[in-house]
Amino acid sequence: MQRRKWTVLSLVTALLTLGGFTVATSASAAAGCAVKYTVGSQWTGGFGAAVDITNLGDPITDWSLMFTFPAGQSITQLWGGSVTQSGTTVTVRNAGWNGSVATNGKVSFGFNGSWTGRNPVPAAFTLNGVTCTGGVVPQPSDGSGPPSPSTGTGGPARIMALGDSITGSPGCWRALLWQQLPATRVDFVGTLPGDGCGFPYDGEHEGHGGFLVTNVASQNQLPAWLAAARPDVVLMHFGTNDAWSSIPAATILNAYTTLVGQMRAANPRTKIIVAQIIPLNPPTCTDCGQRVVTLNAAIPAWAASLSTAASPITVVDQWTGFNTGTDTYDGVHPNDAGNVKIAARWLPAVRAAIG
Repeated sequence: MQRRKWTVLSLVTALLTLGGFTVATSASAAAGCAVKYTVGSQWTGGFGAAVDITNLGDPITDWSLMFTFPAGQSITQLWGGSVTQSGTTVTVRNAGWNGSVATNGKVSFGFNGSWTGRNPVPAAFTLNGVTCTGGVVPQPSDGSGPPSPSTGTGGPARIMALGDSITGSPGCWRALLWQQLPATRVDFVGTLPGDGCGFPYDGEHEGHGGFLVTNVASQNQLPAWLAAARPDVVLMHFGTNDAWSSIPAATILNAYTTLVGQMRAANPRTKIIVAQIIPLNPPTCTDCGQRVVTLNAAIPAWAASLSTAASPITVVDQWTGFNTGTDTYDGVHPNDAGNVKIAARWLPAVRAAIG
């Protein structure tokens, strides 16, 4: 129920146009949309708003709308969809009953929010991952659609999360990351199924609990996973168990190099996103924390030495700002707060990789 306490009444309507998103449903598919954001009521510290999306292109079967609040506002209640918010970035996905929108059809959702100081309207929106420009964007007449980031063929980007238990047991940062990405443009892949994280998500991955990256490299385990998953993008958070096992940073980096070579052998255009891994502070290993610091310090130079235009290596800092006391449940594995931080750090690099 919408709050009706109006100490300040403001009616603000912003008509913002949104351009081509990447769903192609026919050989000459076209995409485009417009969004109307209306603040219908406002009171001290709170407000109610409605958002209307008009599909100007071909029919779509699901949607994900993303925008950023310019003054630190937050959503407290939403209807007509599901919402996640990371900082000031908001992602709203369709509900089960309103994902399909015909050409020139409309879909709406509403929400109550909170604000402090001021409540300006968001400046821009993206639908299914592409910033809106207000027109209808035709896709190639041969039906090929937009290129995927690595293969140059149509279809969503195939993203493989690679690592140990921090990635896979249950690795709910993957679920949170998927939730913030355009569903039609990403396909999480791997030989392992997803775990329960409280909501449905695309869960396949290669997060193998207890595995050492040095063993995966020396035992030649990755090529079979790559052949099955065929990733365009690899997210690698790997080396925690190696650091715990006192394996030197140089040896871990050599294993990284082996894996990169195998990724490129499977797909020369693979985009590789490598984490400076989260801190390690188990009660039984007083030296583990420094071993991770040493490894993380060496990763940027290693990545720069191997990165290419065709197959770039991007480094994501998962270490800075991560606190084992508040962000893990055992000094090693992320809790809910830690999963939120990890997903937020991956997000910009993944968005850049999928274009």
